Amino acid sequence: MKLFTGLVFCSLILGVSSQGWFSFIGEAAQGAWDMFRAYSDMREANYIGSDKYFHARGNYDAAQRGPGGAWAAEVISNARENFQKFMGHGDEDSEADQEANRWGRSGQDPNHFRPDGLPEKY
Repeated sequence: MKLFTGLVFCSLILGVSSQGWFSFIGEAAQGAWDMFRAYSDMREANYIGSDKYFHARGNYDAAQRGPGGAWAAEVISNARENFQKFMGHGDEDSEADQEANRWGRSGQDPNHFRPDGLPEKY
């Protein structure tokens, strides 16, 4: 009963129709993959000053999938930043990361945060 109540509540909050659940879940999965790919690229690039670019790019790519992707990007971004705060990382850096996250999710160009000299591969 609790599961059913939770599903009904979520569908009302998210505004997802019964036919939209499968697409929402698919978008969320693809959005999570986009976030992982941006994180992997950031680690591979290992380029000083590129952190905000990869935050914005991951959120942008995920949000382009649709509402499910935007939701996944927000959940993943918030979880990551909250974990870093818990571990004692700076609030200023976390807020700057969240600004880049919101920028990307809003559909704005992630290249705004792209540092000079970052290889075109990324």
